[in-house]
Formats: sequence, structure tokens, C-alpha cells
Amino acid sequence: MSVLVSEIFSSIQGEGKLTGVPSWFVRLSGCNLRCTWCDTPYASWNPEGTKYTVADLVQIAKETGLSHAVVTGGEPMIFKELPELCAELRSIGMHITIETAGTVFSENWQSLACDLMSISPKLANSTPAKDDTRDPLGVWHDKHEARRLDLGVLNRLIASFADRQLKFVVAGEQDLVEIRSVLDGMSGLVPSDVMLMPEGTQTPSPGSTDWIVRACLDNGWRYCNRLHIDLFGDRRGT
Repeated sequence: MSVLVSEIFSSIQGEGKLTGVPSWFVRLSGCNLRCTWCDTPYASWNPEGTKYTVADLVQIAKETGLSHAVVTGGEPMIFKELPELCAELRSIGMHITIETAGTVFSENWQSLACDLMSISPKLANSTPAKDDTRDPLGVWHDKHEARRLDLGVLNRLIASFADRQLKFVVAGEQDLVEIRSVLDGMSGLVPSDVMLMPEGTQTPSPGSTDWIVRACLDNGWRYCNRLHIDLFGDRRGT
């Protein structure tokens, strides 16, 4: 059994609760969404990569000597190999983060080996335009909009995993209204589980994120930096 992987690398975790932690990353290639601002189009808009067996991936992870693994995408939750991969990574003592948009859930995943479920619900700012040049048939606007938010799935993920974080990619103050609406439909969260991350692949200019900082201060949310962008810029393998 093999899975399509777009990249494998070791780096510093750049986002969320574990920012700064040396980690092994495996990016599974394939996604059920098409975010207009996606910074990994090679795993979504144009999935590419190499097929690996789970055993091969676990051996590569083991050889790094690192203790943290990040399974990302694309959308890792659409892959039937995910439970086996996570179980094998757990068997060699790795702490496992899964990065997901929170649109897919399976009954089998309530026992999924995952130490930090990192959920990034997609706001309206993620929906591609109907005339997006990457979508010549114009089908992804409606598909993405229909799939991008599922409160039922989000609540089941939150109920199934003790440690979780919600990372909202924000593009403007208007996003705060939608974020509050999403959070009103969810239960079991504490404010510190919620993170706001500015959209973009460059380090924000001074003052441009003041409104995000105010929202975090007012609501007890966390500001989510992209440390890997500050350290390495917008490039693959980081």
C-alpha cells in the first residue's frame, strides 16, 4: 500500500502551539478543496509527488532522530493510509500533529494516533473566483464553497482529540464576523485553542496586523505567526 507524497523534510515548526519545535514533515499530495491563496498548490491545485509505502515513510522519519512528526497536505484526512501511517509513527515514539481543514471525518478515526489535531477551518476568503485561471472549467468555486465548512465534522474532531488548535487564515477585519459565527456553532473549545494567522507568504509589514492583535486581546485568542516564512522565506522544504 502506497501514498502520494509531494515532499518530505525536516524543519522548525512554524505555526501553532508547537512553533519552534524541530519536526519531521510529510506532505501528502491531494486535497478536496482549492483555496484561492493556497501556498502549497503542488499538493492541491496540481497534486504531484512520489509514491511511498508507509514502511518507507516511517523509516525515513526514524532516521532523522526527531521526536515530532507533522502529517500535512493537501488534506491528509482523505487518505485511507493515514491511520496506519500515524500508528506506525506513534510506535517509534513520535509526537504526531495532523494538519487538516476539518471537512472530513471517519468513525475509524476516533482512535487515530494524533497528539495535536491542528484544524484550519476555511473562511469565505478562501473560495476561488469563478474565473480563476487555474480552473478552466469553472467548477471549483462551487465545490469549494460547498465543502469548506462543516460544523458537524469540526465538532466531532474537537470531541475526539484532547489537544487541538483552530487556525483561521484571515485577510481582513470582515473575517472576524465569520469566525465568531463559526465559533458560536462549536462546543468544547477554550479561547486559547483559537488562533488567527494573517494570509500571505511574506512577513507582515509593521502595523498591518494591528487589527488581528486587537482581536486576540479582546477575545483571548492567540496570534499565529509563520515562523518558517521569517526564517526561510516562501520556499518548499521549510
